[in-house]
Amino acid sequence: MNNCIQELRTQRNWSQADLAARLDVSRQTINALERGRYDPSLPLAFKIARLFNLTIEEIFSVSD
Repeated sequence: MNNCIQELRTQRNWSQADLAARLDVSRQTINALERGRYDPSLPLAFKIARLFNLTIEEIFSVSD
């Protein structure tokens, strides 16, 4: 699954630790999400979308 979390995070000048704290997850989880090594649970995907005020579809896309 592809995502634009890193771009959204850097636009706000947040570190991975900053984003992790806002989402109540570990920095390692953010790193894995950004690198495409981890697909979030549906509740976490909703939490991310709400934080950035976007839809899940605007943040995540299925890789071919």
